[in-house]
Amino acid sequence: MSNLAFIKGISKVFYPEKRSSQETKLDAKIVSAFGNATRWVRARPGFFESIVKPVNEIGETLKDLNEEDLKSQVETLRLLVKERGLKFEIVARSFAITREFARRKIGMQHFDVQLIGGWVLLNGMVAEMETGEGKTLTATLPACTAAIAGIPVHVITVNDYLARRDAEWMKPIYEAFGLSVGVITHGMSSESRQNAYRCDITYCTNKEVVFDYLKDRILLGQNSGYLQMRLERLYRTSRLERLLLRGLCFAIIDEADSILIDEARTPLIISGPVDSTFESKIYHQAMELSDQLEAGDDYTLDMVKRTVQLTDRGKEHIKELCSPIGSFWTGKRRREELLHQALTAKYLFSRDRDYIVQNNKVQIVDEYTGRVMADRSWERGLHQLIEAKEGCEISVQNETLARISYQRFFRRYHHLAGMTGTAREVANELWSVYRLIVIPIPPNRPLVRIACPFRFYRNVEEKWREIVKRIDELYKQGRPVLIGTRSVATSEHISKLLAQAGLPHRVLNARQDQEEADIIAHAGQKLQITIATNMAGRGTDIKLGPGVTELGGLHVLATELHDAKRIDRQLFGRCGRQGDPGSYEAIISLEDDLFTGYRDRLLGRIVSRRVNPDSAFGQRLGKVYSTYVQYSQQKKYFHMRRDLLKYDESLENAMAFSGRGE
Repeated sequence: MSNLAFIKGISKVFYPEKRSSQETKLDAKIVSAFGNATRWVRARPGFFESIVKPVNEIGETLKDLNEEDLKSQVETLRLLVKERGLKFEIVARSFAITREFARRKIGMQHFDVQLIGGWVLLNGMVAEMETGEGKTLTATLPACTAAIAGIPVHVITVNDYLARRDAEWMKPIYEAFGLSVGVITHGMSSESRQNAYRCDITYCTNKEVVFDYLKDRILLGQNSGYLQMRLERLYRTSRLERLLLRGLCFAIIDEADSILIDEARTPLIISGPVDSTFESKIYHQAMELSDQLEAGDDYTLDMVKRTVQLTDRGKEHIKELCSPIGSFWTGKRRREELLHQALTAKYLFSRDRDYIVQNNKVQIVDEYTGRVMADRSWERGLHQLIEAKEGCEISVQNETLARISYQRFFRRYHHLAGMTGTAREVANELWSVYRLIVIPIPPNRPLVRIACPFRFYRNVEEKWREIVKRIDELYKQGRPVLIGTRSVATSEHISKLLAQAGLPHRVLNARQDQEEADIIAHAGQKLQITIATNMAGRGTDIKLGPGVTELGGLHVLATELHDAKRIDRQLFGRCGRQGDPGSYEAIISLEDDLFTGYRDRLLGRIVSRRVNPDSAFGQRLGKVYSTYVQYSQQKKYFHMRRDLLKYDESLENAMAFSGRGE
């Protein structure tokens, strides 16, 4: 980003994107070693702080300028960028002008630590900023600087609400800079999407931008070379006019660990309806047949890996069961695949955890944000089998038209950067997959967040009694309480318990998505109890009400631990923001979902006998055990992401060899 090479490269192609490079094992080891060394050097205090002094000095000269003179500074900056590129002193001037516009237009001035974060992003790295440190405002610094250089910028976040909110919130800054702002949300027409992507800066969600890219790839196919595009432009063909994006130039990813790591286990697929032999009765027959199979003899379940496997005996049993049914079931591979999916639907996918049923439709729930994923479906008949399981109308099965993994998609951006509050645990993976270095950014004010000891109980009954008792204590003190759950079912269960105890509260889960901003905004008031399913990417600050600071601030109570400690930290980070007081704790049962599949192992049996709320040793043992299980889960998911990437790369090579597109 320090010279004109990147900027000039954009103007030479019709659809700029970075094609995948094939690294040898030696290449990967060299790059990995270089990256580790670079991460160590650049994480030193003072490496990125150098941007602060010149920005502050330039900022002092801008404060007394009138509106017209300040805008003339923008025009001067635009000329400097064209002549000299994004040199350090030019970036400092751009940051200073952006900060001055932010002060004048929205009444917010970037803190020094946000200047550091902006410089990290512009250098193509991940800025790890504590929850509540103002990542939304930080993103305006690199966005304005890159956009004024003529680089299309995508600011990518986790849901439509945040995309709309952030774009509207920051729009006055961009418009003062002479830049246009677009927003992409679900359900927009193709024309509206084109207009939004043609803006200098576009706010969008990860899923929307990937699906729009896949639509473009389907349209372009393999005929997307420079000469081909020139010819089509000369002859004014309609294909170019139907493209949605202008390419993949510069992406700033909010909640980078959630998007690049947590959601990267599943590929993004565009599918279309197809005439299928899979009729409604077939799916119902499959579920009925699965009821006749015996666990252990016909199939094995691994609840840790969330897999089901048919045994040889099970395959023979299926053949016997299917022989009198009809011709559809005579195909060995077809019947075994369908029964495998039926068992998966039956045992590995749970209502009000993985999905909810609304208006007689199965709707997928995002496990990291707790939101409904509208118009998304599972592939290979799994969605239809879950519909059969729940007694819903069977939807039409689709065939795959295009697919890509998050790993392969985001590596195609010429310039990629991210920001999040929880990246240190996955820093190695961010580097090895995306070549992104994680840089911790110090908080603007010292943290005064208090960590209370986690408490472990043998069964859920003991846990719920203690949770209700603890909430009642805090309510009587007047302190606001935020209660974190992992599933819709759990949030509704604790809501019933609190109602029985006479404790007023509000619930935020996949059924109340429309009310989330209001619920979260009021969660910091006195006597307020809020139950929320998965706080990742909620994006709305919890501001403390009058008198709450003196009571100790917001208290966060986790009723379950997640598979990743990072997600627990996202919940705990809701308190103690920007120097406010706050505290957090977790009250856990060894019967929680996290420990499913581990309870029958030797360590699980030992811990279940030793854990006692009155035993200090038992509580320490519970903490060690939960850490081990979370580590094991993350190791499993890492292997899943690695295997998906390898499969995706092999698929790409096969398609390239055959001349087919994605």
